[in-house]
Amino acid sequence: MGFMNNESVLKVGLGAEVSELVTGKNTAVALGSGTLDVYATPAMVALMEKASLTAVAAALPEGCSTVGALINIKHSSASPLGAGIRAEAVLREVDGKRLVFDVRAFDGDGPIGEGVHERFIINNEKFMSKANAKSKQ
Repeated sequence: MGFMNNESVLKVGLGAEVSELVTGKNTAVALGSGTLDVYATPAMVALMEKASLTAVAAALPEGCSTVGALINIKHSSASPLGAGIRAEAVLREVDGKRLVFDVRAFDGDGPIGEGVHERFIINNEKFMSKANAKSKQ
């Protein structure tokens, strides 16, 4: 697959931003992570992951993608229903198949979360074959 050859394409500094609104579907109550109608931490994590995978998607070899492996974040401020949330990810390290991102999230009033996210480059077909084999054991 030649991941090392892609380091020339997967450059430190690649980044992306994604956004969403706080709705009844991504609150702490809806996702079971809390009891209030505020933006859920799992929703923020998912948005950070989406920003990270988006940042490098175009630089990956055909038939490959990335999967999340580690996330260490702090959710520092609550966001109410209707708030716009923006997450950004910047690739800070390429170590073979391992990619490390700095991730941050914001609402209209400023920062709401930050941390580090690691993803691994995988071959889609091999990954799914391995995953599907688990259900047949």
